[in-house]
Amino acid sequence: MASSPSSPSAATAPAPLPKAELHLHIEGTLEPELAFALAERNGVTLPYSTEDELRRAYSFADLQSFLNLYYALMAVLRTEDDFADLAHAYLARAQEQGVRHAEIFFDPQAHTARGVPIGTVINGLARALDGAQETYGISTRLIMCFLRDESAGSALATFEAARPHFDRITAVGLDSAEVGHPPSKFKEVFALAREAGLKCVAHAGEEGPPAYVWEALDVLGVDRIDHGVRSLEDERLVARLVADQVPLTVCPLSNVRLRVIDDLADHPLPAMLDAGLLVTVNSDDPAYFGGYADDNFTAVRDALGLDGETLRTLARNSFRASFLDEATRAEYLKEVDAHRA
Repeated sequence: MASSPSSPSAATAPAPLPKAELHLHIEGTLEPELAFALAERNGVTLPYSTEDELRRAYSFADLQSFLNLYYALMAVLRTEDDFADLAHAYLARAQEQGVRHAEIFFDPQAHTARGVPIGTVINGLARALDGAQETYGISTRLIMCFLRDESAGSALATFEAARPHFDRITAVGLDSAEVGHPPSKFKEVFALAREAGLKCVAHAGEEGPPAYVWEALDVLGVDRIDHGVRSLEDERLVARLVADQVPLTVCPLSNVRLRVIDDLADHPLPAMLDAGLLVTVNSDDPAYFGGYADDNFTAVRDALGLDGETLRTLARNSFRASFLDEATRAEYLKEVDAHRA
C-alpha cells in the first residue's frame, strides 16, 4: 500500500502509534480524487473543473463556510457502492495512520434529503466496515448523527427510519452548525436512543458556548463530548468533566482550519491535559482539514512540543474513551504500551 503524500516512505517511516479514532465524519473523508471519480460514475457535474481547483476551495472562514462545501460535494454519493468505496478509502488511509479502532459518524439526513434511502447509506458503509478487521486490522463502530440545523422532528423521523438497522449502529450523535442550535433541542430523540440501548455523543463547545456542553451532559445524557475545547472557559464545567472523566474528542487541525483556534501553537490541548481532562486527538473531516489521525498527532507534537509519553497518554485515552468491550480495550492498550517509535 502506498504511503500518504505527506509522510515518509513506508520503508523508512517508523510504525505510527496505535490509536482509536472517535471523531471522524465519513463524508469528511471524501478526497477530491474520489469525488471526481464518483461524479463521473453517477453523471454528476461538480462546480470545479479539476481536482486541484477543488482542493484550493478547502479554505474556510468558519464552520458554516466549510459546511457549505461539505454538503455540496455529497451530491456524488448515490449508491451502496459509493458509500462502500468511501469507507474503504478511509480505512486504507486509517491503517497507514496507525488507527486500530474507528468509531465513524455518518449524516443520514444529508443523504435522505437528496433522495438516497437511509438503507442505502448504512448498507453501503457496512459492506466496508464488516470486513475492516480482516482487511485493514481495524475494528469499527457506526454512529448515526442528527443535523442540529434541521428540525427536532426531522431527527425523530430519521431515528425511526433507522430502527431496522440498529444492529449496525452503536450510538447516535449531534453535529453540523452549532451556534443557535442548542443540544436541548434534541432532548426527545436522545431519550429514545438511550431507551433503545444506544450510546450518545454530541458536538458541543466548538463554536458554541460552554452552556452547550452542560446541556449535552445534563439534557441529552451523552457519554462523550465531541470537540469541547471551549469547556476551559467554565471552571465548574472543567471540574465536572474531570470528576466524571467524560471524554472530549478534540480535533486540532480542524480547530485551526475552521478558525476556532488561530494558531496550532496556541491550542489548549496541553492545558486540557494538565487539568486532568480525558482528551483524545482525532481528525474530524480529514480530506478538508489537512490531515488524518496520525497527521494530527504529529502536528500537535511539533507545534506544542509534546513528548512521547504525552502522545502515548493521548493514544491510551482514545481507547479508554471508546465504546469497545473491556477485553478488546485491554488488548489495544497493551499495543500502545508496547509501542516505541
